[in-house]
Amino acid sequence: MLFNIGDLVTRKSHNNDVVFEIVRIEDRIAYLKGKDIRLYADSEVEDLVIASSENIEENDGDSITRMKEEIMLDRSEYFYLPGKILHIDGDDEYLERCMKFYKDLKIMAYGVKIKEQDIAYEVENYLTKFKPNILVITGHDAMYNRDDKVTYKNSDNFIRAIQEARKYEENQERLIIVAGACQSNYEELIKNGANFASSPKRVNIHALDPAIIASSIALSDRSSPINLIDIIERTKYKEEGVGGIITNGTMYKGYPR
Repeated sequence: MLFNIGDLVTRKSHNNDVVFEIVRIEDRIAYLKGKDIRLYADSEVEDLVIASSENIEENDGDSITRMKEEIMLDRSEYFYLPGKILHIDGDDEYLERCMKFYKDLKIMAYGVKIKEQDIAYEVENYLTKFKPNILVITGHDAMYNRDDKVTYKNSDNFIRAIQEARKYEENQERLIIVAGACQSNYEELIKNGANFASSPKRVNIHALDPAIIASSIALSDRSSPINLIDIIERTKYKEEGVGGIITNGTMYKGYPR
C-alpha cells in the first residue's frame, strides 16, 4: 500500500493503539508523530494501516466543552480573574492547540516554542517578561530501557528547566509548574520542584493534558486548595499519566460584576 506524508496511520504490531501522522518517509521507513499523543516513532511502512474512524479521537472542542461544564462560574453577580499561564512547548503544533484551548476558556496565556534542550537556558527570560502564575514545560519525551538501564529522551532537559524556574521563584504557591511529556520521569520532576508532572506509570499523555491541568488551576479559587483528584481525572489517562501536589488555585473572584 502506498502512503503519503500527512496520512493518519496506526501500527499493526502495536494493536493500532496510537494514531500517528506520517511526517517523513525514507527507504520504506515512515517517521511518525502522534496525532493526539505527545510521541514520535518510526515504523516500516509494511506495519502501517490507514487509521480507521473509530481510532481517531474526539476533537479538542469536546475537551473544552467538558471543562466549561465542570467549572461552573456564577457570572450573574461575580467577575473572575483567572491565573496567567506561560506555556513553553517543544512542539509548535501541540503548542498551537493548547493556546486555542486557553483562548476558548478565556484564560490569559502566552505560548513560546523552544526545543526541549534549550528551555533551561531561556525560561528565566520569559518568566521575567510575562510574570505568570502558572508555568507549563512540555514537548516530547520517551523512556528507554536498554541493557537494564533506564534513560529518558528529555526528562533531564525538563528537570534543568524546572531548576532554573525555581531559581526565579522557589515558592510553589507563587509559581505553579506543570512539567513533562510522554513517559517522563515523574518522581524526579516532582522532586525538583514541579507541582504537577507526567508520567507516574510512564505512559503516554495527550497533547492537551498539560493545558488541561494548567487551565484547571487557572480557574480554581486562589483562596482554596484545589481538588487534586478531580483535576487529574480530567486528563486522558488520569493518575497513570499525571500526578501532582495540592496547592491553592490562582483565580481571583470579584464583586460586583
